[in-house]
Amino acid sequence: MVTLSEYALVDEEATLSEALDALEKAQEAFDKSRYRHRAILVCEKKTNKVVGKLSQLDVIRSLEPKYDQFMEETTFPQTGMSHFGFSPKFMKGILEQYELWYEPLQGICGKAGRQKVKEVMHTLTAGEYINEDANLGEAVHQLIMGHHQSLLVTKGEEITGILRLTDVFREICIDRRQKFQPR
Repeated sequence: MVTLSEYALVDEEATLSEALDALEKAQEAFDKSRYRHRAILVCEKKTNKVVGKLSQLDVIRSLEPKYDQFMEETTFPQTGMSHFGFSPKFMKGILEQYELWYEPLQGICGKAGRQKVKEVMHTLTAGEYINEDANLGEAVHQLIMGHHQSLLVTKGEEITGILRLTDVFREICIDRRQKFQPR
């Protein structure tokens, strides 16, 4: 688990640009032997309680607001249409039909300085929390079943850290090397 103090945190009133600055700062201070952070935790301004997460995908998707329109008009969840086996030609047709990413990238990225984190963050669900006393098997099960990239680790009502899929994967790789090295 990564402790909360090692993770990028911003309040919900921050702009996307400020959130990305917090991520860069956390990356610089983080243990270089571990996988880098891929998300930012969002805190309620008044209580400083974690209320959401902002992933790389959330940031990029928010820069093109037409995705919201498209997702509302389809019956597909935001888990991604490619999971349904749609062809690259079909996906390109959607790109053209909705004129996604038509504006130059430089102009689109300028929105990050104005857009508030609370408008695009992922609101946490009950399945994204795990007690710090839970075993790794339970955590892996939650990660897989919920398609989560991380879980917030709790002690009572307090969030003490974040268990990332990349850290679980790393531990599995290390454990495999230690147990199955050729002699």
